[in-house]
Amino acid sequence: MIRNIIFDWSGTLVDDLPAVLKASNFVLTQSGKAAMSLEQFRAEFALPFTKFYDRHTPAVPMPQLEAWFHTEYRQAQASVVALPHAREFLEFCRANRLRTFLLSTIHTDHYRAQCAVTGLDAFLDRAYTDVRDKREKIHEILRENQLRPDETLFIGDMEHDIATARHGGIHSCAVLTGYNTLEQLRAAQPDLIVEHLDELRRGLLNNNFQLPPAAAGAALEPPLATVGGLIFNAQNEVLMIRTHKWSGLWGIPGGKIKRGESSSAALRRELKEETGLNITDIRFVLVQDCISSKEFYRDAHFVLLNYTCRATAQNPRVVLNEEARAFQWLSLASAKKLKLNRPTKILLDAVAKMRKTGAGARKPKK
Repeated sequence: MIRNIIFDWSGTLVDDLPAVLKASNFVLTQSGKAAMSLEQFRAEFALPFTKFYDRHTPAVPMPQLEAWFHTEYRQAQASVVALPHAREFLEFCRANRLRTFLLSTIHTDHYRAQCAVTGLDAFLDRAYTDVRDKREKIHEILRENQLRPDETLFIGDMEHDIATARHGGIHSCAVLTGYNTLEQLRAAQPDLIVEHLDELRRGLLNNNFQLPPAAAGAALEPPLATVGGLIFNAQNEVLMIRTHKWSGLWGIPGGKIKRGESSSAALRRELKEETGLNITDIRFVLVQDCISSKEFYRDAHFVLLNYTCRATAQNPRVVLNEEARAFQWLSLASAKKLKLNRPTKILLDAVAKMRKTGAGARKPKK
């Protein structure tokens, strides 16, 4: 049974990736190197962070690199906020008398500044910050706080967090809300990967606070009926979104149908929740089986009901929820050139073929 939880900070409880990217790019440019895009940075950044500097700025002394970073980070950290579900998960831990700890590389001054805004430190029994290599600290934490390894879970967003848990002989859970990609986290082989902390909360409740193996229950879970919509705007462009849970690939918004809900009602609700858009002209295109896709973050069997639709607004304003990381309005031809998840590629090919042949998608029955 899980009785103790050790959290990483950045990317697990708070979103400081924009601030870290800005500060890291300042370091790179001051060192005469090119700034990185977000995707380049996520692919390159590693802990201990000295590995990142050794790879990209080996000729610059570490004190100078850290001075540049912390100076710029202080200016950028006003953008740091608690991640969705973080506070609720910490409240859940308190309500269920789980002991909570922090193990993070974050500078103590930055941690205090961010706690003054988020208040998350009120839910932590003890915080260990300014730790360059978490593997060198984990046994000390277990010993000082008399934590049994088999009752302790480390939650983090990076390969180093998983390696730290393994070094300490404790359980590990990777979240998709931070720095490392799904591919990187899978390579680290955590006990469990979740989209966000609320999924972990539900999993702990459903399993009586036992941490299930990564594939536990997947074979017993019935197929899930879902809806997805290819949204067109007035310029005949389609909305493409990119998410953590589909390996960072581009796709369409959508989600599960609730009991008692029609598929068209589910589509309207899901697209509103994920994009902020109201839709009209809903037309059914095709149904797909998606069984144990390696592109998806966990083992699952989906029955995908795919539709086209149109945004009602002339100039639609997209507001993404926490599930998506980016969006683009593109022509159908340009959208097909993106790195797409397989179900979306099949849908776009089907829509393009219908447009070429003049065949129309069917409007769903009321």
